[in-house]
Amino acid sequence: MTVSSLKQSRPNSLKPKINWARSEEADNFAKTVKLFRQGKYDADSFRRFRLQHGAYGTRMTSDYAMVRIKIPAGELFPQQLEKISQLSEQFSIGSAHLSTRESIQLHWIVLEDVSEIFRGLAEVGLTSREACGNSIRNVMCSPLSGVCPDEEFDTTPYALATAKFFLRNPMSQNLPRKFKFTFTCCEKHGMVRMVDVGLIPQIREIDGTSQRGFKIFLGGGLGNKSFVGYQLEEFTPEDDLLYTSIAVVRIFDRLGDRKNLARNRMRYLVNEMGWEKFQNLVLKERAVVRATQSVITRLNVNHTQDEIKRPIRISDESGMVAPDGYARWFKTNTMKQKQSDYRSVFITLEAGDITASQLNALASLIRDFSSEGKARSGFSQNIALRYVHEDDLPRLYSKLLESGLAKSGALTMTAPIGCSGTTSCNLALTNSHRLAKEIQRKFLELKLDEDDDLKDSSIKISGCPNSCGQHGIATIGFFGGGTRVGKDMYPNYQMSLGGRSDGDTMLGQICERVPAKRVIPVILKIIELFKQHKKSDDTLQTWIHRVVTNGEDSDMKSVSDIKKALGPLVIPPTKEEDPDFYLDYGSDTSYHTKTGKGECAA
Repeated sequence: MTVSSLKQSRPNSLKPKINWARSEEADNFAKTVKLFRQGKYDADSFRRFRLQHGAYGTRMTSDYAMVRIKIPAGELFPQQLEKISQLSEQFSIGSAHLSTRESIQLHWIVLEDVSEIFRGLAEVGLTSREACGNSIRNVMCSPLSGVCPDEEFDTTPYALATAKFFLRNPMSQNLPRKFKFTFTCCEKHGMVRMVDVGLIPQIREIDGTSQRGFKIFLGGGLGNKSFVGYQLEEFTPEDDLLYTSIAVVRIFDRLGDRKNLARNRMRYLVNEMGWEKFQNLVLKERAVVRATQSVITRLNVNHTQDEIKRPIRISDESGMVAPDGYARWFKTNTMKQKQSDYRSVFITLEAGDITASQLNALASLIRDFSSEGKARSGFSQNIALRYVHEDDLPRLYSKLLESGLAKSGALTMTAPIGCSGTTSCNLALTNSHRLAKEIQRKFLELKLDEDDDLKDSSIKISGCPNSCGQHGIATIGFFGGGTRVGKDMYPNYQMSLGGRSDGDTMLGQICERVPAKRVIPVILKIIELFKQHKKSDDTLQTWIHRVVTNGEDSDMKSVSDIKKALGPLVIPPTKEEDPDFYLDYGSDTSYHTKTGKGECAA
């Protein structure tokens, strides 16, 4: 049945509550590039300046840059996506890349064109300021904040307020190293124990009154050496959120190691000082901040509720027959919201990549299907359309098919995370980006996304030990390296098992070195072992967790037993037997481990 009505879509005038941009920064950047090219600005100073403004170096060249666009709290509006699409066509490679930290990256931009990117972003209220360098990076918030059935309140306004307070703030311009805040909705949907400051909303009854606050974790982080964060106190009232944040940033600024680049994240300071000493220092510093800050220093949290208005289209085929593949997509890409009749739809990308035309299509889909008129980027290189009415899901799926955005498996292990790897990063040793895509394509072909036993597991891949792909908290994680058979090198990955980032956060245990071209067979073998030894109510995640914590009572009692079972798969052939084995994914030249200077810090 077709229902006709006047078109009453959400107006194009819907805009972000905060304008993050300063247009004059584009002119300043253009002038500084000219001075650098003329030899009037030394290379180290220019590098710090460039990173502070969100322009990252590109692999093995000084003539190109990657611009990392900050998306505070992950909020994306249609006109912003359209502008990013336009900029990617004009100045980049016709596509964009979503990071695991809710930023959007444009790669291979001529250095002189970076200022043009800044001008374009400013037109839609976006900035890349402090997306790189020794500063407070993009403030993240779970894409399910505000719609999660298990949350106590929506932390999005607090994430936005925190981002606004620290952006361009003098106290965050020259930290010992980068610094990260993450807000989430509940224990299941965030990574709050794996960042410098992680926050979960809480409500407590105090003197008969409900009071908002947070469970705050400090000192976590992923990297060459990873640490799980510690809870600061039982309950932090919302009035103490800013004081606590300032206190922690001040302590890191004052005591962080500015000399040793490899050990100057806050997690090392916490580890070397010891948690109790660091905790006491934070609480004392917070008391000082509370007593000495001006009354105008406050966190301006905007609690204005977004208008939720279901778009009305000219023709709404409410009785349409669902297209082929809809049931599979519905099961693996949508999540019921706490608001009745609405679902959040997660759009599957390949290792975070999205083309310019798909960005435009996504902007139209937001206007036509999201009752809140915006999207949210997530922690897993995907995009969430929230407040999609359940009656509209079949039609949305049809539109996603038209734009190539209807891949299933977004909320399953068939959508691996993969950092940019050797496609652009100076530090990368392997093409983790391409490997993630190969796994996704193969596992969707095998329809592993439909297997409920695998749904809550994850695969995360980094191109080096530095953990941009979050491998340490994956059910099955990989980080890249190289090794030799005689004189011949081939790419391989160190595999870990049993990592997780929920309420039982733990780092994965190292299991085995796996050649790049054997990663897919090895994962499939682990799934086979799981199926052979699982208990009736097991998922792959729970089974692996039991193995790595020595609680399994089958033949696979430990990680060593799994390693032994995988042994035959990881034996390298000679180059004559299998020349392809010695090539990395996406490459037809001999593998090498040449790297450049990293720019994770300024």
